[in-house]
Amino acid sequence: MLICEVQGKCVSTIKNKSLQGYSLIIVQKINKKGIPSGDLIVTIDTIGCSVGEKVLVTKGSSARFSLENNNIPIDSAVIGIIDEYNL
Repeated sequence: MLICEVQGKCVSTIKNKSLQGYSLIIVQKINKKGIPSGDLIVTIDTIGCSVGEKVLVTKGSSARFSLENNNIPIDSAVIGIIDEYNL
């Protein structure tokens, strides 16, 4: 799992039919100093988070299990909103 910060929304008017009803968001990993850094990741928002929130993101085949239908073609998913963390 990754600790990330939501940077924005990703609008896709044409996408796989199984992704309809899900929002796509852009997140960025948090470094050890608590600052967003590195590549941006487009991920599926399963819980309804907002820009600026810190979230938990799972990647790979585990991301599919965060949805009821695990045959949806995703590589990453938001699985939680972080209230507080200590480094």
